[in-house]
Amino acid sequence: MSSSSKASERITALLDDNSFVEIGALVTARATSFNLTPEETPSDGVVTGYGTIDGNLVFVYSQDPSVLGGSIGEMHAKKIAGLYDLAIKTGAPVIGLLDSTGLRLQEGPDALNAFASIYALEAKASGVIPQITAVFGSCGGGLALVAGMSDFTFMAEDGKLFVSSPNAVEGNKNTDTSAAAYKAESGSVDAVSDANDVLRRIRDLVSVLPANNEDENTTDCTDDLNRACDAVAANAADVRAAAKDIADGYAFIETKADYAKDMVTGFVRLNGSTVGVVANAKTKLSTEGCRKAARFVNFCDAFEIPVVSLTNVDGFARTESEEKTIGAAAAQLAFAFADASVPKVNVVINAIGSAYGVMNAKATGADITIAFPDTKIGIMDADKAAQILAEGKSAEEIAAAAKQYDELQNDSASAAARGYIDQIVAPADLRKYLIGALEMLYTKREEVVSKKHGTV
Repeated sequence: MSSSSKASERITALLDDNSFVEIGALVTARATSFNLTPEETPSDGVVTGYGTIDGNLVFVYSQDPSVLGGSIGEMHAKKIAGLYDLAIKTGAPVIGLLDSTGLRLQEGPDALNAFASIYALEAKASGVIPQITAVFGSCGGGLALVAGMSDFTFMAEDGKLFVSSPNAVEGNKNTDTSAAAYKAESGSVDAVSDANDVLRRIRDLVSVLPANNEDENTTDCTDDLNRACDAVAANAADVRAAAKDIADGYAFIETKADYAKDMVTGFVRLNGSTVGVVANAKTKLSTEGCRKAARFVNFCDAFEIPVVSLTNVDGFARTESEEKTIGAAAAQLAFAFADASVPKVNVVINAIGSAYGVMNAKATGADITIAFPDTKIGIMDADKAAQILAEGKSAEEIAAAAKQYDELQNDSASAAARGYIDQIVAPADLRKYLIGALEMLYTKREEVVSKKHGTV
């Protein structure tokens, strides 16, 4: 397969058969500096057009590295900008398949100005239509910001994502731009896999996302609405298994699975409707986990996707490094939950300490809160509380104080009696209660304080 065919073949592999319609195929570069002539730039290095994924309209552009390295010149950028204009007008997602060396040096300020126009359109489209990018080959310089401003970014195993050119900065080696460096650490991409799997992941994601912020993505549910959740009943704290267990057909599309693994985010369907899931895989909230979840909640809120949280916390990460950043990051997450006006349901597995307030508690905006019979909810672990309340007393008295504190302060029934928990359900029944809650909240309308936007 020649390089010149890759741009079109990636589009063909991504979209439904025979659905792609190309736009701007005859566009060429206008610049003639450095012996650059229009004949040397077919389509100016980017194939643009529209098609369908599972019958849903999408707009797609795919860069051609055989044309001046896929570099972005004036007309190249204008083709992408034109695609964005159409996508915003019609309310359909934009998918960018990136394979480029960055700005086209031969076109100087014309290329620079046109490149910046893509950023402006991404900002305009943010929260209006989903934006998805995938990195094939190089994604260098300012093009890395195009990926960064997208809602979701995937990366082929041989892809390279960088702002400063490799070896241009001391200590910045070629290996620093590799997929592996981004896979587990930075959160710059949602997943890294082979090229074919990247395209499959995009198709799967588009299949559950709404086309725009006024659309909803629903399908017929063939799964039993009252199906027992065996995995939740066996171990509710295994939140990845729980997310699959509650979902229609056990299908869970996880986002950024290799980043901040202590926090799980992704999409499921419940009774055919798309729902966002945020869950603690570990009981200590981390900086990266909070930031990951906050951005995900913001996306769901922008696109009217209900959020279900699975809360299992007992505090914040306790390291010198975390202490520098966890306060601001946890504040971002608390703000995201409190500010979101979509339906919000919180499933409390366990919640001890102030970290509970960060994870979609009743007081921070959850519409419905669900707990299990053995859920613990309170300000402090009972054993630690007893050490303070019964200080200086015998071991037997301390144990009795711990038992009494657990029953009066930390028990889920105690929280329900105070109105902090709406329903106490058996873990096996979780799916049907979530479906019921979200059906009730389907027509939710919430008045917000008049303001331009928050600042957290």
